[in-house]
Amino acid sequence: MPKGSPVSTHGRLVRRSTPLVLAAALTLSATACSKEQATTTAGGVKLVKSGQLTTCTHLPYAPFQSEKGKKIVGFDVDLIDLVADDLGLKQQIVDKSFETIKTGADLNAGVCDVAAAGMTITPERKQHLAFSTPYFDANQALLSRKGVKAKSLGDIKSGKIKLGSQSATTGEDTAHAAGIDSKSFESSDAELNGLRTSQVDVVIQDYPVVQEWLKDPANAAKFTVTGTVQTGEKYGFAVRKGGNPKLLAAIDKAIKKAKQDGTYKKLYEKWIGPMPAEAVSQ
Repeated sequence: MPKGSPVSTHGRLVRRSTPLVLAAALTLSATACSKEQATTTAGGVKLVKSGQLTTCTHLPYAPFQSEKGKKIVGFDVDLIDLVADDLGLKQQIVDKSFETIKTGADLNAGVCDVAAAGMTITPERKQHLAFSTPYFDANQALLSRKGVKAKSLGDIKSGKIKLGSQSATTGEDTAHAAGIDSKSFESSDAELNGLRTSQVDVVIQDYPVVQEWLKDPANAAKFTVTGTVQTGEKYGFAVRKGGNPKLLAAIDKAIKKAKQDGTYKKLYEKWIGPMPAEAVSQ
């Protein structure tokens, strides 16, 4: 669909912004949004817009968030819906660049209240964002064209195998740290397409995302997971650093409650697959 066009998604809003629109939004935010956040609250939680919990995400990133028809669905979406329900709000989703999400630019500009984008908690990102308690453990997978021998990043480097990565992600950081100059793609879809069109021989991506890709028989027929990279990553939701402690507390509360009452397990199995026992205790 054209960039900049809003789409209603089951009570949510998706908006892809052009650079011009983004620049205008950032400029207006500096003068208008901060004032609105200071006056619009729900139970002490600061909101960009009254009556709704506005979420910044980056599409597509199934099974955490993706478009299905005119709806935005996924594990992250359902978890943030729990937060919104507890606050008596409706969730609205805005599609943004992952770069402006992870740097805190969107939250600081008043574009959204919370960032939910399958985002790994890292020391660098914690400098710009206030993270919730971790809600998901993730490692990296190496998805290769069948016949390509790439069990590890070491194999890829020594064999001079063409590796693709998604820009601004921990997967790309991991590849670079291993001394591999990977081909960078803007989105996970673009990364997968790079593999499909033989721009690269292997891609590095979060394991659950790769597993989602392989549910498509066309992908499963051509590609296979040849290795995993144990990175010990943990995903977190984020709010504006120092700017919305009550919302952060509400998110933590919703995650804890979901793990205690079985909702988390239900959603995990719906979107991810069988849930390891240790996932509930964390």
